Amino acid sequence: MKDCVVAVDPGSEKCGVAVVHKQKGILYKAVVPTPELAGTVERLIAEHQLNRVIVGDRTSSRSARKRLAEITVNGNKPDILAVDEHRSSDAARKRYWQEHPPRGWKRLIPVTMQVPPVPVDDYVAVILAERFLGM
Repeated sequence: MKDCVVAVDPGSEKCGVAVVHKQKGILYKAVVPTPELAGTVERLIAEHQLNRVIVGDRTSSRSARKRLAEITVNGNKPDILAVDEHRSSDAARKRYWQEHPPRGWKRLIPVTMQVPPVPVDDYVAVILAERFLGM
């Protein structure tokens, strides 16, 4: 499927992973421990019948791409492409607050001054995929 990708926001301890389809939107998103990255991506490639993985080009990118290069699904190795991560964390925090607006007294504080209560690496992966797919 050329309109669908597995996207990875690599990190040293945890990684954001998402499967995004150009027309259907987000099919999967999660934050996984870095040691589980290859297994998770391998499962998603097989489950969604994909052959392309995009990986953010900043923190831990080189080691993540090296790990992912070892994946083989049905005798095929996926294409692994590095993509620019510039300001994707800022966009992820903004998206998080759009989907989960602060409640109670916290709604009085601008979200630009707040930190999401959960990691947003999965949102970063979604944003990387959307950028790659031109959404």
